[in-house]
Amino acid sequence: MLTEPFKRLDHETELRKRLLPYCRLKYGEIWVDSLSGHRVGVLDAAKAEDVQSVFETEKSVLSIQDPPYNVAVGAENTDALFQWDLPQYMEWSKQWIENNLRVLSDDASMYVWLGADQRDHFQPLPDFMMMMRNYPEMVSRSFITMRNQRGYGTQKNWMAVRQECLYYTKGKPIFDVQAEYTDIPKILRGYYKEVNGQRTENVERGKSENIRAGNVWVDVQQVFYRMQENLAGCYAQKPLLAIERIVRASSRKGDLIADFFAHSGTTLLAGEMHQRKVYTFDIDPVFAELAIRRLEHFRKTGKTGFQVANPFPEVAAEVADLATEYRLETKRDVKEAAPIAAMLF
Repeated sequence: MLTEPFKRLDHETELRKRLLPYCRLKYGEIWVDSLSGHRVGVLDAAKAEDVQSVFETEKSVLSIQDPPYNVAVGAENTDALFQWDLPQYMEWSKQWIENNLRVLSDDASMYVWLGADQRDHFQPLPDFMMMMRNYPEMVSRSFITMRNQRGYGTQKNWMAVRQECLYYTKGKPIFDVQAEYTDIPKILRGYYKEVNGQRTENVERGKSENIRAGNVWVDVQQVFYRMQENLAGCYAQKPLLAIERIVRASSRKGDLIADFFAHSGTTLLAGEMHQRKVYTFDIDPVFAELAIRRLEHFRKTGKTGFQVANPFPEVAAEVADLATEYRLETKRDVKEAAPIAAMLF
């Protein structure tokens, strides 16, 4: 049976304390990649001076943002997660959006992943959409829905199996429609019309034997421990295929991509795989470190993640020490202590 070595990293306090000494960056510091020119920092997306420090005078043609959703999904281990009241969350969103707009080029695309709490009037999604009306330079283009393979819900409601992504453009950015084609073959026939006097149907008229994703993505597998790209402890990690699709559709080789919420480093990895430069950061040193380690791991092994391997092998000895400490303090058998350690690591 496959088992992840870490619990959810954004609220496991004891685990975070043990990982922080192995993080190469502290707040305000930026790691510059000598090979592809990427930058990874430990910075605050809501602070203009932090964003300026990583971008300097450069502008990005593509922004991919996956901020905290302010939504608790109801699982046992999410009830204790910190959640702002809505006005505070929206003020924070306003700050990072305006910082984001400052580093966009005249012709750019912006994608924002958001959640909608179906138990609380679907906040913050509609509030964010209304807020974006205050920036007329950003034109709303599409509302993308990605289907999760797992969901949450109750026996008295529709199971929530979707993630929302808002697509905005500024100026006249590129859009490569070829990136929209999926691996799903066209199997439905119909939609007949005449072309040059001949009756044709949709399969004949299409430029590809496969369907286009459109703005409902059903061909993307949710990331979890059975997939190579998995990073243990990174809850709500975005599937690499989804980010690759955005990167290929809305940027060209050599372009600069902005990502203010590095988390598991998916945007960074997608940029590396498709010869784009990525400037990303996270306010949490653990996630910034994970993003860098994922990039280094890919370059060394060709693997897109760690699946169930420990991305921090340095703590392996400390796990054993914790189990021993627990056994000595409680005078329990080591076989009883090991599962306790596993709960933390």
